[in-house]
Amino acid sequence: MSIYDLSFCTPKDIPDEILEYDEQLEQLSVGASGKLGILQLNLEKDKYNNKTSIKNQFYRVPLCIKRALYLEETCPEMAYIYIISPSGGILQGDRYRTDITLKNCAKSHITTQSATRIYKMDKNFGTQIINLDVDDDCYLEYIPDQIIPFKNSKYYQVSNIKVHDRATCVYSEILTPGRVASNESFRYDICYMKVKAVNHLNKIRFIDIAKLEPKKENIKSFGIMNNYDILGNIYILSPKDQLTNIKNEINILLNSLNGVIGGCTRLPDESGLLVRLLGPFVFNIRNIIYSIIEIIRKKILNVSFSGMRKN
Repeated sequence: MSIYDLSFCTPKDIPDEILEYDEQLEQLSVGASGKLGILQLNLEKDKYNNKTSIKNQFYRVPLCIKRALYLEETCPEMAYIYIISPSGGILQGDRYRTDITLKNCAKSHITTQSATRIYKMDKNFGTQIINLDVDDDCYLEYIPDQIIPFKNSKYYQVSNIKVHDRATCVYSEILTPGRVASNESFRYDICYMKVKAVNHLNKIRFIDIAKLEPKKENIKSFGIMNNYDILGNIYILSPKDQLTNIKNEINILLNSLNGVIGGCTRLPDESGLLVRLLGPFVFNIRNIIYSIIEIIRKKILNVSFSGMRKN
């Protein structure tokens, strides 16, 4: 299968709730130039300078990256990588795919340059595949900015995370109600996000699904979003002997929150932790995610986290 084929960038087993919007586009059909975004990265520790470097890369706009940066004084070997989309967001019929592999004790923090905007869609839908493969003794933080679903948008995202039992991966998602200033809170059709994780032997660690259809259900009802607007998910896959200490410190953090509610639970078979957050503003959720990263870095790498630089 060629990486330029539509099937390479299209998720398998797309849910029926998404397929009901599978209408053909009259302009720039699905699979046309500019509709398939591809990013492939292989990261490894360089034997000459001990820094994590990009050993192989390929991208096809509307996905791209710049060179790796080294921003952390307490962890100079960690590569900071910013994913960029010149189109500014996902349009109807777009199919994005990101494949990232870490080997040979690589350490990396990967984020997006800005929020992921899911633009208004008259026909069809947008999808994104995120494949992360974290090998033995590697460390990855995949912390994208928030998702902003515009009015009438339809979006499906599937994240496949493979993490060695002796490696660590922190993966987060922030979902907003939409363009609040344009009176578009919860005016999108559907936002469906699926996360599946396995270990290095392909043993299932967990499957988690968040499906929101605000035009078909009361999103602000008790048991869904209640009185909150922002949803945050943080998945922590780490060696089992580290989980108890990490969970205890996260619970201390969550118990001190003001205006945000959240909980931390162990994933099946002691394979990791899930933190779920609800809050009124994006910055509330983002700051908590950064505080959790600080906890994990201290426990796993014995280094600090100085925060992100987006300018």
